[in-house]
Amino acid sequence: MPSLKEVKSRIASVSSTQQITKAMKMVAAAKLRKAQDQIIQMRPYSQKLQDILQNVSSENDSDIANPFAAVRPEEKILLVAITSDKGLCGPFNSNVFKATTNLIEEKYGAVRDAGNLTIMPIGKRALDFYKRRRADIITDYALLFGSLSFEQAREAAEFAMNAFLEEKFDKVVLVYNEFKNVATQILRTEQLLPMVPNNTEAGESLKGDYIYEPSKAEIIEELIPKSLKLKFYTALLESNASEHGARMTAMDQATENAGELLKELRLTYNRTRQAAITKEILEIVAGAEALSSN
Repeated sequence: MPSLKEVKSRIASVSSTQQITKAMKMVAAAKLRKAQDQIIQMRPYSQKLQDILQNVSSENDSDIANPFAAVRPEEKILLVAITSDKGLCGPFNSNVFKATTNLIEEKYGAVRDAGNLTIMPIGKRALDFYKRRRADIITDYALLFGSLSFEQAREAAEFAMNAFLEEKFDKVVLVYNEFKNVATQILRTEQLLPMVPNNTEAGESLKGDYIYEPSKAEIIEELIPKSLKLKFYTALLESNASEHGARMTAMDQATENAGELLKELRLTYNRTRQAAITKEILEIVAGAEALSSN
């Protein structure tokens, strides 16, 4: 049985940890509200832009070329792995690493073996993870979450888009966590380039009556890059909200676990204290009996 001093020290340590996890939960909750508002406001705009783009490009038009939809043999691949800058958010980051590893093993093993697989880590955890594994990485955009903004996301998206147009990469894939609610994040593996047309069974629902000004070709030429940049930025916002939700859940669970551990430690402390008191009483009684017998 541990001594009273040891148990008391553990109780103080766990209590301190519980206060930290509780504070981190409150901070994550505050950040989550802001991140959640951002993604909720962005989703309708992003979806509407995709719908408009799908509408105006649904009809086959030989005069309108979309270089971002060019399908080539998948010989050079860019994977964008989006994680967080910090830990203590449960399996949030490890799920991205597992999904990326599985994707490489299942689909791009030959590309990796040929040395044509590149990873763009976004988030310090992803940067550290792939640095340790000496992967071929692009580090210029790893710390976007330090001060996340559309301008920074636009630069990263433009890099991927220009590299695709220059045929440095034949395919660009995003791996990230999509925010559903505080307790649930959905892991997504989404193709950014080449662009994949939306599959809609009821094709009539996509058709709209548009007046094109200045011209259909110019509108599509403007919308396509914008929609790709917005898609990239939306993935970052989804991951950002998911991170805070995952951290809030993890810290809440850690606080509860600390509470359960404190109950056990206090019970152990009381038992140890009671045993020590009982021992002292027995020693006093034994001493008194020894004196009386003399």
